[in-house]
Amino acid sequence: MPAGSPRPRITAAVGRLWQHRVRPLQALFAVRRLIADPGATGEVFRVIEALKGDSITRAVKRMQASGSGRLLLAAKPEINQRLGDRRALRDLPEGSVGCAYLALMESQGISVEGLVAASQEVARGVGFSEDEQWLANRLRDIHDLQHVLTGYGPDPLGELCLLSFMTTQTWNRGISFIVFMGRRSYRREAPAIAVDDLVAEGAALATGCQWLPAVPLEDFLAEPLEEARRQLGIVPPAGYQRARNLQCMHLNGAQVLAGGAVASPAQPAHR
Repeated sequence: MPAGSPRPRITAAVGRLWQHRVRPLQALFAVRRLIADPGATGEVFRVIEALKGDSITRAVKRMQASGSGRLLLAAKPEINQRLGDRRALRDLPEGSVGCAYLALMESQGISVEGLVAASQEVARGVGFSEDEQWLANRLRDIHDLQHVLTGYGPDPLGELCLLSFMTTQTWNRGISFIVFMGRRSYRREAPAIAVDDLVAEGAALATGCQWLPAVPLEDFLAEPLEEARRQLGIVPPAGYQRARNLQCMHLNGAQVLAGGAVASPAQPAHR
């Protein structure tokens, strides 16, 4: 091959395009399975993987442009180890971030280990660099911690709004597609809820606070929850909280709202 031949560069470019390709049919089938079984968290990861494109690559570049992001990339702390240590979480002060996180996990019967196991149902991160793989895992592991920090509950509406927050903070075509489908479901099945306004509220919350992937969130576990929110610039979503208060009952797949009963929309990311 002649010196300076462009062929290696072309081959590398083609490889990147193949790595970042999107697979819409796979995503559509996965969303249909998720709607049929809202507890199938593995389908969420199938959607994300099928539509991820270059979202993680771009997020890593953003991390590299941030002082705190560069420190995290260099250290690569495994936050799932901190979040999975329930004995240590129980020793944290009442009202702390970690205490609230533990209460959420125990009340819902979920764990960070379960989230990791669900993600392993899918071949994730093929061709990722070490930085990309670490960041993809961290974004997965902080999902439920973000429930606590933002004030979005683990109910279907809270999941949908949190996904809007997440994809606004770190754009992901797969998560955006789940939000799109969830909005359609709510418009059809729960017209009493102004779902578009609530999804927009999640996006506004995301743009108004710090970019959480570049924040050492493990350092906030012992902090009082309200103080952590203040430092991070997070204002709990008032619109969502009002809408949630209208939900009088959620039993056997039905929601009884202020005006009557409607079928429950599929939960985008319930575990």
